Amino acid sequence: MDDEPFPGVVEVQFTDAAGHRWSLVDKAPVFDAPGALGPDSAYPLEISVACVVIGSARLQKDGGLVTVSTTPHGVAATDGQDEFTVRCDQLTRREQA
Repeated sequence: MDDEPFPGVVEVQFTDAAGHRWSLVDKAPVFDAPGALGPDSAYPLEISVACVVIGSARLQKDGGLVTVSTTPHGVAATDGQDEFTVRCDQLTRREQA
């Protein structure tokens, strides 16, 4: 979105299980541990957003759903929402160091 203030602000978009598109806006390092988000990067890029599972998966015909919170880094959607129901296949497991 902008290179100022340093280290720059990015917008991350994703679609939840109901098909609603959400936007998360924060400084690049919040979304980018390896440093791929920069002023010279070719956007859009696929990145990960840290989240925690807060609801159990509901099985459906085509897969499961799970409710997650984006609170590990204090990230929320532009309207303040920080809990989302997503498809299980949208999640990846990352071990904490």
